[in-house]
Parts: sequence; structure tokens; C-alpha cells
Amino acid sequence: MAVKEKSIWCCAQCGHKQKKWSGQCSACREWNCLAEEFEIDESKKRFRGENNEGAKPLRLKEITLSETPRILTGVGEFDRLVGGGLVPGSFNLIGGDPGIGKSTLMLQLSNVLAKQGLQVLYVCGEESVEQTSMRARRLNIDSDNLYLLSETNYSVIHNRIEQLNPDVLIVDSIQIVYKSEIASSPGSVSQVRETATEFMHIAKGKGITTFIIGHVTKSGEIAGPRLLEHLVDMVLYFEGDKQHNYRLIRVVKNRFGPTDEIGVFQMQKGGLAEVPNPSKIFLEERSKGSVGSVIIPALEGSRTLMIEAQALVTETSFETPSRRCTGIDQTRLALLLAVLEKRMKYKLFRQDVFVSIAGGVRINEPGIDLGVLIAVASSLKNKFVDPHTVVLGEVGLGGEIRSVSRSESRIKEAVQLGFKRCAIPKRNVKGIPEELRKSIEIIGVEYVEEAVDALVY
Repeated sequence: MAVKEKSIWCCAQCGHKQKKWSGQCSACREWNCLAEEFEIDESKKRFRGENNEGAKPLRLKEITLSETPRILTGVGEFDRLVGGGLVPGSFNLIGGDPGIGKSTLMLQLSNVLAKQGLQVLYVCGEESVEQTSMRARRLNIDSDNLYLLSETNYSVIHNRIEQLNPDVLIVDSIQIVYKSEIASSPGSVSQVRETATEFMHIAKGKGITTFIIGHVTKSGEIAGPRLLEHLVDMVLYFEGDKQHNYRLIRVVKNRFGPTDEIGVFQMQKGGLAEVPNPSKIFLEERSKGSVGSVIIPALEGSRTLMIEAQALVTETSFETPSRRCTGIDQTRLALLLAVLEKRMKYKLFRQDVFVSIAGGVRINEPGIDLGVLIAVASSLKNKFVDPHTVVLGEVGLGGEIRSVSRSESRIKEAVQLGFKRCAIPKRNVKGIPEELRKSIEIIGVEYVEEAVDALVY
């Protein structure tokens, strides 16, 4: 008689296992995140790509440090994004909404790397090789070192990797690959965890630079266990609206370089093209005579982006006014509106407020607070802000304007784009070099009232 498999309930967020279902995970306290899985036979060898000999402990002083070699892709924006090129043997994850350009970017990188003489294996589990080939030809991709494999069974993929021994491996996507030893369906917590760990052992054991593409949930997070993001060396997220031509790739995690860097690409007929000067692109459709429009030098990683904050304030027709925003945090917007009501005595409780960051970019840093606040005040008073002025600063609950980091680099970007005035926190004024002050008028503000009076007229 066959032994009945024992089922367990596994948390999709933290990977915790428990024998019975409950509405809340007992480990991470998340709700509705438990999925039924079957126990894996621990007596069998699980990870085929791992090193059987094991590692030996070394004294810290015995370890010789050498500069990690990098593989340059030739795409300047991508190389800068990942910290100067790809690290051999790194294990990387790319996530994003369906149709935003993940597979397109990976095919383009495959072509560039294959032309450098590297063997590239592209596992297209969601499509046939004919379908992937059609997209590759549309992107003018043709290389003898690029191999396509339409397979979802991990054992078969592993055998092909052993035969080909590629330099670069791309798996599209991790949610479609499965191990036949696990009874659960592809994309389940157990399958994603086990197959991702297998690919990690392959990447580290054989020195193969590996990319896995991950699906995202409707909330924007990578589908599957949270463990997936902990396993990889680098996590890249595609951002931006599919209706816009621009795509932003943000580095959420990077063991070999800086995090929170962003790369800007433009979707064209021939694929994704890098945008070397995104500030100019974001401002090219700007209307200089618009009420409620303010330019803000925002900081994203090591790069300064000139973005346009737009606000629309109209009298509400309902008892509860509407508060909508795109590109910024809604809680932060509510805080700024409360400061305006308290410090400026504006009756915003009778107004609908809509705020948007033009171009589809999302900014999370607090240095844009003052610019958003000035845009709302401009729309409410129906008065213009000088189109040659940029605004930056963090706003506190007491109405004070707090200092921001790297104000000098932000102002330099504004000078290069031809702006004449810059409103900054008064505490940042002392750090601005004298030669930079000659290029642009610096307005130091300490409180919200000063900023509104100086800029909205």
C-alpha cells in the first residue's frame, strides 16, 4: 500500500511551516498567506548542483582579497545600474508587471553578451523556441552563441546546463519551472523555493551568471516565498506605466554595488533603448505657464532627476474631499496637506486635491516635500511659480523646512538645465560653494510660510 503524503501549510511571506491551516501565520503575523504543500523527503538528495565536498573554514587573515572581475554588457545605463558590470557567478532576480519589458531586456542583454563570445542559455519556459525566436528577430538579435531552450522540468534543464556549460543562464520565469519530486504545482511556495535554491547552487558552484525572471502579484511584490529575494545577490524591479514609453529599473538589493539606483530606458520598436539624460526627457513636455507645476531635483541613488510635480485643487462636491496621488506616497501627501491647513490657514477640507509626478516615475525620498507643498499652494491660490525655479526640502510637522542630503549635486543639475533660482532649506545654504552661488540664485527658507510667500505670487 502506498504511503499517503503528509501535507503542511507554508507561509508565502516568510516560509514558515505549520501542520494546520490558520488565517494568520504564527511566525510573521501576515494574514491569508498560507498555502497547502506536501512534505519533501529529506532522506533523498535535494540539491543536485551543490558541492559535495563542502567548504573549509578559513581564518580571516588567510583570505586574500582581489578585485572582483566584471562583465561589461556594453549598455552603459545597465552597467552603471548594477555597479560597473555583471559579476561572474552572481544570482540575480528581475521582477515587474506583465508586458513591461523584462523578457525584452533579457533578450537584448543575451545578444550583447553572446557577441562578446560568452555562451548564453535562455530558458524560455513560457513560450516555444519559435515564439521567442520571432521576438528576437524583431529586436534584430542574431548570435551563434545564444541558445534557446523551451523546458519547464528542472531535471531536463539541469542536464542541458551540464552539457552546454554556459557562461550566462536566463530562466524565464522561475514560477513556471518545477521539480517532479515535489507533488505541488509549478509556482507554489515549495516549487519556487526548491528550484530557486537549485539554480543558486548552479550559479555559485559553476560560476554561471544567472538571471531569473519573477512574476509579481497585484500588489507589486514578487510572487512566491519572500525567501526568493533573500537567496539572490541582486533584485531589479521594473517600474513605470506601460502606457508610457519610459521604463525605470530600480535596484532594490545589490551585494556587489549600491542599492536604490535607477536606470531609465525608453521602449521603442527595436526594444529598450537607454536614456542617458532622463531629466531632460522628463521636462521636455513641460508647459512653463501652468498653475500648480513645480520642478524638483529629486535624488535617486547616485543620480539627480529633475521631475515635475503637478497639483490640482478644486472645490469638492461631496462631504468627504478626495485625496489622490500618483508617484508619491499618499500618507506623505496627507501630512503635507495637514501642515498647509495648520500653518497657512488654507481650508483644504473643502477641496479635492490631486497630485501627480509627471512621466510615470515614483519618488520616495523626503526631499520632494516642499516642492509638492508649493505645487498644492500654487493651484489653490491660482498663482504661478516661476518656471525657472526649482524647489527642494523636507517638511516637518511643525512647518519647519529640514535640510536634505547632497544639495550641491542637486543644484548643479539645475544649473546645467538652465534654471535661475533654487529654493532650499536655510540650513543647506552654508554648504553651497561660492562659485555655484554665482551661477544660480539661492533662496534659503526656514518655514513653510516663508517658502509660500517667496515662491507663489
